[in-house]
Amino acid sequence: MEAAFPTFFTVPPGAVLSVPNGSFRYTQQMTSRDHSPPAPGAQRKNYVTPGGYGRLKNELSRLLDVERPELVRVVAWAASNGDRSENGDYLYGKKRLREIDRRIHYLTKRLDESVVVDPVQRGDTEQIFFGATVDYADAEGREHTVSIVGVDEADPSRGRVSWISPIARVLLKKQTGDTVQLQTPGGLAELEILDVRYQAIAALEESA
Repeated sequence: MEAAFPTFFTVPPGAVLSVPNGSFRYTQQMTSRDHSPPAPGAQRKNYVTPGGYGRLKNELSRLLDVERPELVRVVAWAASNGDRSENGDYLYGKKRLREIDRRIHYLTKRLDESVVVDPVQRGDTEQIFFGATVDYADAEGREHTVSIVGVDEADPSRGRVSWISPIARVLLKKQTGDTVQLQTPGGLAELEILDVRYQAIAALEESA
């Protein structure tokens, strides 16, 4: 039903892997000089790292091939047991089936809109773009590390921040040695960029 998903990505420098409707093609939307995503307000694509794309793809496959078929069988069995209005297994199964269908719809849409950007292909630069891993120091001298990733990959507690998050917005296009200001609930915070690098970003483990 869907195109086979490769086990690895080899993206030419300066190219982006566009994934419309499950098919794969290279585009030159992002040049080697500047292939950062457009301004958040104007952007409709779902920028994502290879690891993040693979995680979404795997979740969709699991829902379609395993969880939904099993649940359909349970619902059919429960429906055969008499009065559905008081059948807990049937009612719960139908509710869970609606949740799975909503998630399938969401994942399908996100994958159709995906543009996979591999940080490893960025090359040697100290400027911050999508996929960068950034070390910075706050005003108290405490050092922090964040990786700028797609919306569906974000987990601030593990140092993964969405590229449309406030901190990513102030960091994008800056470079090592720059100082930026971030508006926080406690006021304006000054951050010094210590290091910028581009490395593979492993997909986060899925919640149990």
